[in-house]
Amino acid sequence: MRLERITAGLLGACGVAAAAASAHGGDQRLMGAVALICLTHAPAILALSAIGRSRLVAVAIVLLFSGAAVFSADLALRALDAARLFPLAAPTGGLAMIAGWLLTAASGLFNVRQSH
Repeated sequence: MRLERITAGLLGACGVAAAAASAHGGDQRLMGAVALICLTHAPAILALSAIGRSRLVAVAIVLLFSGAAVFSADLALRALDAARLFPLAAPTGGLAMIAGWLLTAASGLFNVRQSH
C-alpha cells in the first residue's frame, strides 16, 4: 500500500499544480484537463489499494496510474508548447485508464476481496 500512496500523492500534487497553472495562464483547457485527470485518479488509486492485494486490483492500479501519468504528461507538454511525449501518448494513456476502470468494475463483478 505504500507504493499506492506514493503514486496517489504524486498524481494529487500534479493535479493541484496543473489547476494552479490553469488559473494563472497557459492553455487553460489542457491544464484543466490535466488537473481533472490527476485529481480524480489519485483518490481512486487510494480506494483501490484499500480493497486488497488481488492481481486484478493491482493491475487496475498500475493501468490507472500509468495511464493518468502518460495522458497528463502529454497534455501538459502540449500546453507548454513543447513537443509531445511520444506519438499517440494521450490516446495510449486514455486507453490504459479505460482498461483500469474496466478492471475495477471486473473486481466488483468477481467480488475481489483482500487476500492475506
